[in-house]
Amino acid sequence: MLSHILRVIFILLEVVLLFNLLIVVHELGHFLAARWRGLYIEKFGVWFGKPLWKKTINGVQYSLGSIPFGGFVALPQLAPMDVIEGKVDVDRARLPKISALDKIIVAVAGPLFSLLLAMFFACVVWAVGHPVSESDLTTVIGYVEQDSPAAKADLRAGDKILEVDGRPVSRFSGMNDSVVWNVVRSEGPVIPFKIERDGAVLNVDVVPRIAETSGWRRKSTRQVMIQPAVTPLVDQVDKDTPAAKAGLRAGDVITGVNGARIFNPLALVDQIEKHPTDELTLDVRRGAEQLQIKLRPALLDTEGTKKPRIGIHWDAGGRMSLSHPDPVEQVYHSITSTLQTIGAVASPSSDVKLQHMSGPIMIVRIYYLLFESDNGWKLALWFSVILNVNLAILNMLPIPILDGGHIVLALIEGVRRKPVNMKILEWVQTACATLIIGYMLYVSFFDIGDLFGKNGDAKSPKRELSSPGGPKPSP
Repeated sequence: MLSHILRVIFILLEVVLLFNLLIVVHELGHFLAARWRGLYIEKFGVWFGKPLWKKTINGVQYSLGSIPFGGFVALPQLAPMDVIEGKVDVDRARLPKISALDKIIVAVAGPLFSLLLAMFFACVVWAVGHPVSESDLTTVIGYVEQDSPAAKADLRAGDKILEVDGRPVSRFSGMNDSVVWNVVRSEGPVIPFKIERDGAVLNVDVVPRIAETSGWRRKSTRQVMIQPAVTPLVDQVDKDTPAAKAGLRAGDVITGVNGARIFNPLALVDQIEKHPTDELTLDVRRGAEQLQIKLRPALLDTEGTKKPRIGIHWDAGGRMSLSHPDPVEQVYHSITSTLQTIGAVASPSSDVKLQHMSGPIMIVRIYYLLFESDNGWKLALWFSVILNVNLAILNMLPIPILDGGHIVLALIEGVRRKPVNMKILEWVQTACATLIIGYMLYVSFFDIGDLFGKNGDAKSPKRELSSPGGPKPSP
């Protein structure tokens, strides 16, 4: 019990450290650029809230706050940020004027430092490797749910998906060129699939389904209800169960049931649910051996009820491998995935809305789940590449209070040859800050719903975010 508590505390410390590093490095970029360009720097703070420590050095007040959530740099000459950073202690009118170019340089420095940190993390991932699941390496369908859109369109287990919605795919889950993402971001009444089956290339139109949601749950996105082909690898065999008595062992790979090949563990689960009392013949690969094992399901305790099972637990991740993507590739894919997400949200015909975005609560949760898994720190570094790129791009949006907004205002100032009226600027900044804070509360509301709702017990962030049909219980 004590060791578990200590592990949770250690993981939380890792999450807080890494999450804050991303934000502090971004603010450090603004700070160093402001130093270089000679701007007046009032404060540089790590964390918010009542200061636990503060000291003024060379006219700059450095502080450590009591709320471990990012940091800030107060630059009164750049733009009024009183809503976030508090009232300034100096009269802005008395400060020397700075050029539009200086404002642009300081504004760009934050996103630039985020990209540099992303590149640093990408280099580390390139060196140590990034664990990838089988779904990252295949586009073969492993399981098609009954009465699903995919089943009605005659998609089958074993089909290799070549294109979805006219876009080539190279993996099943994730962003960019994946099956799941191209289904989610599609907009037409049907989704065209190009597949390869038994050497022939076929075109299939699938009518997607959007599951109903009730109350304050996040709205569902498009699904065709298929799962990737993954190795049906036995992770654990329960004692005194049909599987144990028949001689199944951890590490066995179940390749078929009753003479039919299976591409995903869910196929065996379905077979047991359909024929709960029939004898099953399992094709099993054990090392170099090929075995046939006969057994009959039994009613076993499952989450407080009796269900027909054979008494095994699958290795949820399947066979994992270590990838070493080069840093440029990682940053490029992170940029394209972020831009695609923004494009999907901006499209009026898309089912992807603002509520589907993740706020700080979900980001911290994903970090926690990553650190909790095997090789978690490698996964966390990989996720940090994506998050830093995301932070850089979102901050470059032309919205006042964001870095992109500062750049737009500086460009307007350069064209007009005089600054925007300070009173107008204060009003615009305050209004935009209020909207962004409102948006963060909005997405956090749904993040909390995911955390405590019926889907809040997902074991893996990748499964949670990418699984079109949802996991089923072990047989």
